[in-house]
Amino acid sequence: MSALRALVDKIKPQFEKGGRLEYLHSTFEAFESFLFVPNTTTRHGSHIRDYIDMKRTMSVVVLALVPALLFGMWNVGYQHFLSHGEASTLWQNFWFGFGKVFPILVVSYVVGLGIEFIFAQIRGHEVNEGFLVSGILIPLIVPPDTPLWMVAIATAFAVVIGKEVFGGTGMNILNPALTARAFLFFAYPQDMSGDKVWIADKADAFSGATPLGDLLVNEPLSSLPSISDMFWGFIPGSVGETSTFLILVGAVILIITGIGSWRIMLSVFLGGFGLATLFWAIGPYVAPDNVYMNLPPYFHMIMGGFAFGAVFMATDPVTASQTSRGKWYYGILIGVMAVLIRVLNPAYPEGMMLAILLMNVFAPLIDHYVVEANIKKRKKRAKSAQLATV
Repeated sequence: MSALRALVDKIKPQFEKGGRLEYLHSTFEAFESFLFVPNTTTRHGSHIRDYIDMKRTMSVVVLALVPALLFGMWNVGYQHFLSHGEASTLWQNFWFGFGKVFPILVVSYVVGLGIEFIFAQIRGHEVNEGFLVSGILIPLIVPPDTPLWMVAIATAFAVVIGKEVFGGTGMNILNPALTARAFLFFAYPQDMSGDKVWIADKADAFSGATPLGDLLVNEPLSSLPSISDMFWGFIPGSVGETSTFLILVGAVILIITGIGSWRIMLSVFLGGFGLATLFWAIGPYVAPDNVYMNLPPYFHMIMGGFAFGAVFMATDPVTASQTSRGKWYYGILIGVMAVLIRVLNPAYPEGMMLAILLMNVFAPLIDHYVVEANIKKRKKRAKSAQLATV
């Protein structure tokens, strides 16, 4: 590493102001930051130092996503061979899934980072590490058979329209990965829904519907996979959203490292579970034919993208609420809206994406009212203290 550090220091002047390659400074700085901790120092003002920076923050999130990614690769192969009625080994499942998922991962990073580099060069800004997470999230929330050109278009849309037009990393109001997913869903619904897209190279005679999709055409619970299969992830679905267990493992990593907000995660589950319990209690009386309303509340937690959204999407530090109290309101409303969309709009049973995007828009408003309430409380307290001293 010392030899590499020496090489980087040797060529660095060429990319500084006045150097022959000054116009590529942003690109050089991005690669240097990826390899080493930046050796820049602050020259003006007072600053509070922390051992963690953007690169380390993003690296921890990627690490927390790796278990779901690796299992997703295995499950893609498992579901494929299962649909064909063929016996397969662990490695056969994994390598088949790897062949399906890895190209999506490459396209996501190449397109997204390419656009990030272009915007950084044009603006003369540093290349931020924010897309390190978005680049892995996008492949995890799409079906395994999504055409690569669709992934490329959706990634470009998410980076340009969902992020760069607002000023880049830290300025966007919508989660970039969910923006890509929403673009795909509304632009190419035939490739994002139904029973043909969730299993790669599915056998025609095999039902490839997800548990949420099964409820549209079958009696509730009777045709669903077992609770254990849904919890461990042995079901069709988006690449990284099937295993609730490994998603929770990622949640533990984020909470222990302080990267993810436990308030948001817990409040999303509480909000969703609370409304689902209410619907379950009144469903037989007000809507006996609505299978989603009569679904036991714990099923909502382990079906679809609910758990993945609660852990990895709702906790995005840029688009989520920033105040401690606001995080509770924000998370509860996401859980409530996700279940509400599932129950009241059976044609679109996966409501987590729309719920998070909607609350992304309202997160600043939630924080505004929380701050205003604190200001009023302090003013009232100060006034009471002043009157007490008179």
